[in-house]
Amino acid sequence: MSRGAVVGERTTADGAGEGRADGPSRLGPVAGLKHALSLPATSFVLVLVSVLALTGFGLIMVLSASSITAYDGGEGSSFGIVARQAAFAVVGLAMMLVLSRLGPRWWRPLAWVAFVLALLLQAATLTPLGVEVNGSQSWIKVGGGMRVQPAEFVKVAFALWLGAVLSHEAVRTHALRTWGTAVGGLAAAGGLIMLGHDLGTAMMVFLLFMGALFVSDLPIVASFGTAAAGAGAVALFVLSSPNRLRRIAASLGGRDDASQVDLLGAHWQSAHGEYALASGGIFGVGLGASREKWSWLPEAHNDFIFAIIGEELGLVGSLLVVGLFILLGWGLLRVSLRAADPLMRITSMAVFMWIIGQAAVNVAVVIQLLPVIGVPLPYVSYGGSALIANLIAAGLVLAFARQEPGAADALAWRRSRRRPLSILARRSGGRP
Repeated sequence: MSRGAVVGERTTADGAGEGRADGPSRLGPVAGLKHALSLPATSFVLVLVSVLALTGFGLIMVLSASSITAYDGGEGSSFGIVARQAAFAVVGLAMMLVLSRLGPRWWRPLAWVAFVLALLLQAATLTPLGVEVNGSQSWIKVGGGMRVQPAEFVKVAFALWLGAVLSHEAVRTHALRTWGTAVGGLAAAGGLIMLGHDLGTAMMVFLLFMGALFVSDLPIVASFGTAAAGAGAVALFVLSSPNRLRRIAASLGGRDDASQVDLLGAHWQSAHGEYALASGGIFGVGLGASREKWSWLPEAHNDFIFAIIGEELGLVGSLLVVGLFILLGWGLLRVSLRAADPLMRITSMAVFMWIIGQAAVNVAVVIQLLPVIGVPLPYVSYGGSALIANLIAAGLVLAFARQEPGAADALAWRRSRRRPLSILARRSGGRP
């Protein structure tokens, strides 16, 4: 047999040769999509591309939504707020890239150190270092007039810590003790946040906790029992706060007549968020042309940035953002469901419930399906602490995605002189 015939056989066996009629370059759209989804680096690419797209889009929208506020608020420039957000993005992206390269031996020791430090930072908000903003004492003042919101770092540290605790081998032999340890961590994180009167963030912490608990090896009754107890605690906090009751009443009862609405009223923010969405129509009024950002809509570049997106880019722009979050959620779920290590599975699911759950809550608040809760849109809203914490969480999940069989080699295709598609197809092994 000639050498050329042997090479031809090898090419056929690999299933990725240039001469194959069903090679990656010759597949139809549906078969090509299935092939792309079977590649070992697909989860990594889904998470990375969606996070970068959301972060870049967020910078554009923060500039648009904050330009008037920055100029009129003493910044001296319409670019003052977005410049800070861009600096936060650079720091967060650098941390994301570093964390994405971490191997499994770092995760457990890092989980405990990060969680303890995050709790200490959160406790500092209750000291003279703490700063109260909009009725919530959740910030620490640092040099240069900057503020840090430790609760955002509590979320990502808590997610990784839960992965370390709930993936321990003792979860099978001492389920009650493991559950008690996890609930103790929840009580510490949620309790410190609630002492600062930030129910919205505490609810997101509980949401990620339930995600971790649901995919752990603990009995399912632990998940249902904890969910019921958490719902009861939230109801108690709501019923004990006249301000929260007013927000719910405003959401359920509709807005007051325009003559009865003032800047501090319960309906003002949600009403002007609705005006922004309604005026946007299908294609929007144009990027930068929002009228509500002219001091009509409070927190236009923060919690209600989705309303500005709807006003300037219309339904099309709003659906684009929702689509990017769906893409990100898909990637996070893939990492969790395909992870061989329980720590990766649990932490990825906790991050999924936090990021996607918070995005869903933010959008639901803007379109008035929920009362005003006060949580930002991940990767898009203004806020340095939130953006950096979100990017750190993405870095952890990217590190987990790199551990999928063949993913690390597939991502290093540039080191080889062979065609990328041939390498990826060969290393995928036909796995779904």
